[in-house]
This record gives sequence, structure tokens and C-alpha cells, in this order.
Amino acid sequence: MARGWESKSVEAQIDAAEARKSAVLLNSPAPEQLESIRKKENILLSRTRVVRELNTAQNPRYRVVLKKALADLDAQLSTFAAD
Repeated sequence: MARGWESKSVEAQIDAAEARKSAVLLNSPAPEQLESIRKKENILLSRTRVVRELNTAQNPRYRVVLKKALADLDAQLSTFAAD
């Protein structure tokens, strides 16, 4: 008798886990959206690094390069804002 109750309990746990998994899959964004989010996050991380380096850079030529890189990253971010 105890085995019957245990197997029903296990079966209920499996059903509950499958229900949670299907709910997560239904609520997750599409692969294209995930790729877009990753690209935007990578650009934001790069922008943070460039701003930090720009604040500490002392070489005028390097500062010019960093400012151009920052402008390019901001242009890339503006394409995400337009979407």
C-alpha cells in the first residue's frame, strides 16, 4: 500500500515539473529577441569599458580614438532604440 502512494506522489511531482517547464517555455522570448538582447547588452558593456578608459586616458590620440569608438557604440545603441 505504501508503494502505491509513493508512486502516485512521484507521478504528481513529475507532472508538476512538466507543467512548470511548459509554462517557462511559453513565457520565454523568441530566439531572435534573445539575440537582440545579447547584442544590446554587449554594446552596453563595451560602452561602459570605453567610457571608463576615456576617463583615465591621458594620451590625446588615444582619447580621440576612444571618443570615436564611443560615438560608434552610441550609434549602434540608437538602432536598438528605434526598434
